[in-house]
Amino acid sequence: MARVKGGNVSKNRRRKVLKQAKGYFGSKHRLYKTAQEQLFHSGTYAFRDRRQNKRNFRKLWITRINAACRLNNISYSKFINGLEKAGIEINRKMLSEIAINDPKSFTKLVETANKALKGEIKSETTKEVKEIKTEAKKEVVKETKKAEKEDLSSKTLAELKQIAKEKGIKGYSTMKKDELLSNLK
Repeated sequence: MARVKGGNVSKNRRRKVLKQAKGYFGSKHRLYKTAQEQLFHSGTYAFRDRRQNKRNFRKLWITRINAACRLNNISYSKFINGLEKAGIEINRKMLSEIAINDPKSFTKLVETANKALKGEIKSETTKEVKEIKTEAKKEVVKETKKAEKEDLSSKTLAELKQIAKEKGIKGYSTMKKDELLSNLK
């Protein structure tokens, strides 16, 4: 049996590794073995640093917010606590952007946080906001149910049988489309 050397496959694999290692210092971009080793290390560094990057940005945003808070005579922790008590949900990235680009709006947020810390803004306002949100969700659910009832005539027989099965209607498998529609309504 003839010996298979696999020259093209090996050459292409090595070429791919060296292409990825382009720009590395010294022999790490010239020699296959060191280039491959450096690529393994580079991959682990990239994986680790994608996570560390998120941490670094959060630190940066917190530092910026803290600096803006100090200009408004409040500490960062009290400011965040006041925002939570006031029921204002805004992430740190947006807070830092507001602190940099619109100091007047940031000052208003600080005033709101101070009021919430003093108890002038009660947690009832946040409860009212939550109640309004839940009522709105209920209305949306009602509207979607009405829309489903109106759209039943456009559905296929198989879809109608599936809906009847979910609602627990007996004898749905032998019913015709008009019977299913009348039972579903």
